[in-house]
Amino acid sequence: MGNRTPGSRPKALFLSHGGGPLPLLGDPGHREMVSRLQEIAAGIPRPDALVVVSAHWEEALPTITAGRQPSLIYDYYGFPEASYHIQYPCPGEPSLAEEVHALLGDAGIDAGLDASRGFDHGLFVPLKLMYPEADIPCVQLSLVKDLDPGGHIRIGQALGALRRDNVLVVGSGFSFHNLQAFFSPDTAESRARNHAFEAWLAETCCDALGSEEERVRRLIGWSDAPGARYCHPREEHLLPLHVCYGVARAPCTERYGLSILNKEVSIYLW
Repeated sequence: MGNRTPGSRPKALFLSHGGGPLPLLGDPGHREMVSRLQEIAAGIPRPDALVVVSAHWEEALPTITAGRQPSLIYDYYGFPEASYHIQYPCPGEPSLAEEVHALLGDAGIDAGLDASRGFDHGLFVPLKLMYPEADIPCVQLSLVKDLDPGGHIRIGQALGALRRDNVLVVGSGFSFHNLQAFFSPDTAESRARNHAFEAWLAETCCDALGSEEERVRRLIGWSDAPGARYCHPREEHLLPLHVCYGVARAPCTERYGLSILNKEVSIYLW
């Protein structure tokens, strides 16, 4: 699904990043995700820099990493020893962090800079698959602890004013994130609830709905969608999508449907 002009520069990418470091460990439940992220990276122009909004970082105010060479944060537990030695030495870019900070301020959004925080696995796991050379400068942007969907759309709108024309905003989350369901028996009811929410999300992000105001209304009221709270008991893995939508304020140009850990999920490109 999509209408992206070949060679055009995308503005934002919401991706479903899988379970912890498993995509980097050869897990069979992530094979389709691995190949799809590699396919997407090969099919779009290479960004000059990345702003990554990770589901795994929440602050009272939107906060931007501002270090020149952030370390990695292995923010997962109970995985093989090799997963705590993954390397992804991409550089930070303090000047881009300052620009993001200024844009949020210009939009009336109080924000912070953090020169000491590292990059969590919401950044280094998918980017190691997409850009394994680790040579694209990155800054990471937190979610806001209030988890307000409208507020995260406004954050995206502020990022849409970035002056650089080849910065990709990456929303690193998961269109399905019910941890208990991943370890529960798959049933006809669970599949139906998963499918219903994915269908609603695809319609919301991709279809002509009459106006962008209607799309915003649906995204703000996402929890009323069929299967919403089954797919997202807590919404931190969905809200990076709201930021990505805010950047573009338009229907998505590509949707990629796939399976991760036997659940129906999706990736959206604007």
